[in-house]
Amino acid sequence: MTIRVLVADDQPLMRAAFEMILRPEAGIEIVGEAADGLQAVEETRRLNPDVVLMDVRMPNMDGVEATRILAAEDRSRKILILTTFEIDEYVIEALRAGASGFLLKDVRREELVEAVRIVARGEALLAPSVTRRLLDSFAGDVPRLGAARPSILQALTKAEIKVLTLIGKALSNEEIARELFVAETTVRTHVHHILEKLDLRDRVQAVVLAYDTGLVQPSPR
Repeated sequence: MTIRVLVADDQPLMRAAFEMILRPEAGIEIVGEAADGLQAVEETRRLNPDVVLMDVRMPNMDGVEATRILAAEDRSRKILILTTFEIDEYVIEALRAGASGFLLKDVRREELVEAVRIVARGEALLAPSVTRRLLDSFAGDVPRLGAARPSILQALTKAEIKVLTLIGKALSNEEIARELFVAETTVRTHVHHILEKLDLRDRVQAVVLAYDTGLVQPSPR
């Protein structure tokens, strides 16, 4: 199955660079491009690509708003955010809006190709070390709810709460299994139930929710 990709970036050279990397790859087809967020929305609606590479800082409409609109229309859309900076308020807002992950623009060729394939499969792309730095940098913007557990979490069992907490700390399923002394298959089952019960599309949204609800506390600045 061919992965159809739309590249949205306001810099022609960046669009050309991403296309140059992806076009020769077997099973990947560049179906269109966009120079701003508004065009990204229009072209995504028209072409229905499998993956959208979305720059965050663009004229007319930024990538965050474009992501919010597209994700609201169809939660199954796969949007991969492109950014120049690891720590950027645009990135966290794009993840909240429904992006499936993010990449730095200076990503290596093979990493970009693999990222497109990962997101196309419906998996989240969020490196643990970068996730921690990214979300911890917004400690002052995240609610500290302490013992007051938000009602949204009441649907979860105690075991699922523990797993969601560790997801929020950007641990992999294997790491969570070691931490809780359970089988990795058990963790996968818990993750499936968490996403289903909380109506979350993927692991990225689970990480953001864990912070937004105060279940995971960012490190002090």
